[in-house]
Amino acid sequence: MTAKLRNPRILIVTPEVTYLPDRMGSLANSLTAKAGGLADVSAALVSALFEQGADVHVALPDYRAIFSDRLAPFLKKEQRAILEVMPEERIHLVEDSSFFYLNRIYSGDGVENTKLALTFQRDVLNYIVPRVKPDLIHCNDWMTALVPAMARERGIPCLFTIHNIHTVKCHLSHIEDRGIDVASFWRHLFFERPPYDYAESWNSNLIDLLTSGIFAAHFVNTVSDTFLREIVEGQHDFVEPSIQSELRQKYHAGCATGILNSPDPSFDPRTDRMIHQKYGPDDHAAAKRQNKRFLQASLGLIEDGDAPLFFWPSRLDPIQKGCQLLADILYTVVSEYWDRNLQIIFVADGEYQRHFRDIARQHGFENRIAVCHFDEHLEHMAYGASDFVLMPSRFEPCGLPQMIGPIYGSLPVAHDTGGIHDTVVHMNVEEDTGNGFLFEVYDAGGLHWAMREAMAFHALAPDVRERQVRRVMTEAGATFNYDVTARHYIDLYENMLDRPLINTYG
Repeated sequence: MTAKLRNPRILIVTPEVTYLPDRMGSLANSLTAKAGGLADVSAALVSALFEQGADVHVALPDYRAIFSDRLAPFLKKEQRAILEVMPEERIHLVEDSSFFYLNRIYSGDGVENTKLALTFQRDVLNYIVPRVKPDLIHCNDWMTALVPAMARERGIPCLFTIHNIHTVKCHLSHIEDRGIDVASFWRHLFFERPPYDYAESWNSNLIDLLTSGIFAAHFVNTVSDTFLREIVEGQHDFVEPSIQSELRQKYHAGCATGILNSPDPSFDPRTDRMIHQKYGPDDHAAAKRQNKRFLQASLGLIEDGDAPLFFWPSRLDPIQKGCQLLADILYTVVSEYWDRNLQIIFVADGEYQRHFRDIARQHGFENRIAVCHFDEHLEHMAYGASDFVLMPSRFEPCGLPQMIGPIYGSLPVAHDTGGIHDTVVHMNVEEDTGNGFLFEVYDAGGLHWAMREAMAFHALAPDVRERQVRRVMTEAGATFNYDVTARHYIDLYENMLDRPLINTYG
């Protein structure tokens, strides 16, 4: 009998085991404190790999206070996601006291965040990698960006995933001070200027961590294919030139791609306990009308089950999310469809919240516009009640609301950019295609046009509209889920290893 070949051993290195939705206000607004869907993606990957018999391990900090659920109870489910999926012997915790008593993943202090990241990587490099002996390492964001350089030096294939384009810089001396033998792999790091030698650069030549991860990794991916191409083509001036340059080189070498994140499985109208009336594609129409009237009554809006209801799910940030575009046309849009009782619900924090409240108060729109602080329960209710999700983002690395909305039969009205481009197709009723309404020119006029397109769809005969929404919900449920995301990562692992992830010869 032929000996069974050993499964490739995968080590996933992630500093996050929880996430804060980007609409939750001040913490999420800070780049150094922002956490995206990284924990969910990691947990989904682990689950999918285990189901197929893969030899997968996870390295993460030992956030003892968070794991015990003594702090931040509203994050319990997400914080424990990986621990609930993984058997204990495959979870490799960095047990350093600097992690034990934290009540959130990142500090508001950039220097402290850098120290935490270096402490985490010290134990990954010195203890976890030698113990696990991985065939492939999967790292995530700047907080793990030294690992690809070590992997490059040792000949271990390494994937580097960019969830957040933010970077941090530090000196070789800072890395050494945290107990990392950086001298053994410093040539694979990216410096602000070309280094002469180790000693000369030790405390005078800053290392760009995110760019180092890109530079050293064997393969790189972002959280949407279009956002990757936009960076490569220089469309975003907020991306640092070094990051853009290294991503461009990886892209043209065929070593970069985009893999979309997926919504949390709790976003499912068939099982969602937070909505008034559960439903699926086949019985959505009556249930959504009930949900709409319930939410309208709760928020003091005109109670009308047939009123077109738009939902704003993202933080009210004018730099990225485009809320100023809606502010510019809000009076016109509500007035234009006054007889149809057009309504807009905001479930989001941010600086423009007060601005929208002032517009509603000044024009007597309080029973047509509701501006609410972020609340998870209210967010789910709004997806279950709304007809449309507003996402006029200037840029969007991935985005989740434009995927969650169609699952609930709430169609995106969105700017054609980044992850939105990869997940939303303009509606064409005659051809039974599309799942939303896209505008290409980023201005208030473009958003106004897209909202008019949505209103024209809403005015179609009920049976025509319901058939299209049923189609959209069915397609979204099959497309926007963790199984699909995990399959893309598994395919990439296999490509990097140049052999199947699971060997079943016997």
